[in-house]
Amino acid sequence: MTANGPGLIGLDIGATKTLGVLVDPDGHVQAQELQATAPGAAGVIDTAARVVADLGGGAAAGSVGVGIPGLVDHVGGEVQHAVNLGLNGDRLSLRALLEERCSLPVHVENDVNAATLGAVALSGIQDLVYLSIGTGLAAGIAIDGRVRRGATGAAGEVGHVPVDPAGALCRCGQRGCLETVASGSALAAAWPSGDRPAAQALFAAAAAGDPAAIAVRDRFSAGVADAVRTLALSVDPQTVVLGGGVAHLGQVLVDHVAEALRRQAASSPFLASLDLAARLRVVPEGQPVAAIGAALLGRP
Repeated sequence: MTANGPGLIGLDIGATKTLGVLVDPDGHVQAQELQATAPGAAGVIDTAARVVADLGGGAAAGSVGVGIPGLVDHVGGEVQHAVNLGLNGDRLSLRALLEERCSLPVHVENDVNAATLGAVALSGIQDLVYLSIGTGLAAGIAIDGRVRRGATGAAGEVGHVPVDPAGALCRCGQRGCLETVASGSALAAAWPSGDRPAAQALFAAAAAGDPAAIAVRDRFSAGVADAVRTLALSVDPQTVVLGGGVAHLGQVLVDHVAEALRRQAASSPFLASLDLAARLRVVPEGQPVAAIGAALLGRP
């Protein structure tokens, strides 16, 4: 229980780690728990159940929300094609199995959509796009505070918008998708950095004046700007929040993407009038947006 009544537990299930939070009904974090994610269906369920128990289970919370990668049926509480978790084509009845283990109501959502709800809660902005720049590139869209999933759940899959017919082959089967330029995996391929995160290594080298690093950084920033522009022209959000692993760069990422947006608008009075650069934000450092958003799935 929290000071304001029954708490809400949120889980952000990733390929290597599962982060759990206990929040109050307003989304303020009261406790956190982090554990390594065991692979496969049984491993995912076991890990999730342990994190819920360590956060107090039913004694502390009235529900559990789960943000998880893959193709998520939020109505049925099922997930499939979360290949990094060892969940391939078979459907995992995540909600039913976790409810049985935890004796609490469970809500399931795609991890990017969960992070979008967390960004709404943290910012207080009801119309926003959360652009997740991680291994892949995908967005969550919130309109009037509600996530827009689309007819097939594909809303926000901006990473698979092709921009270069002669570009690299994307994992989706198309060529030249934005994800092949503007994602963490694209950075790792373009700027190998050993044990250091590629984004940090690249931006540091560019700041030090390395011409090759500057070229890679600017190409990446322009790709992210292309994604921002595409999303902004589609749903015209008040704010675009940059998140995902690459967003750990912080304000420097916002600055370079904003500069790319300004360059793109320099020859277009129409784009200039939209002032997309001014709409950019980055996820506050240390705020577990996906876990917070997942917890809030259980809010009445």
